[in-house]
Amino acid sequence: MSSERLDKAEEAIAHLTRTVEDLSDVVARQTQEIERLKRQAALLMERAAEAEAMGGGTIPLADQKPPHW
Repeated sequence: MSSERLDKAEEAIAHLTRTVEDLSDVVARQTQEIERLKRQAALLMERAAEAEAMGGGTIPLADQKPPHW
C-alpha cells in the first residue's frame, strides 16, 4: 500500500472515529433527556390523578362521555 493511500485511509478512520464519538455523545444526552421527560410525565399523571380524586364524587374525566353525546 502506498504512503498516500495509507494516509487517506488513516484520515478516513480518524473522521469516522470522530463521527462515532459525536453520535455517542448525542445518544447519551438524548437518553438523559428521555429519562427526565419520563419522570416529568409520571409526575404530571400523578398530579392529574390526585386532582381528579379531590374533585369529589364525580366521574373521572377519562370515563366521562364527550359533551356532544
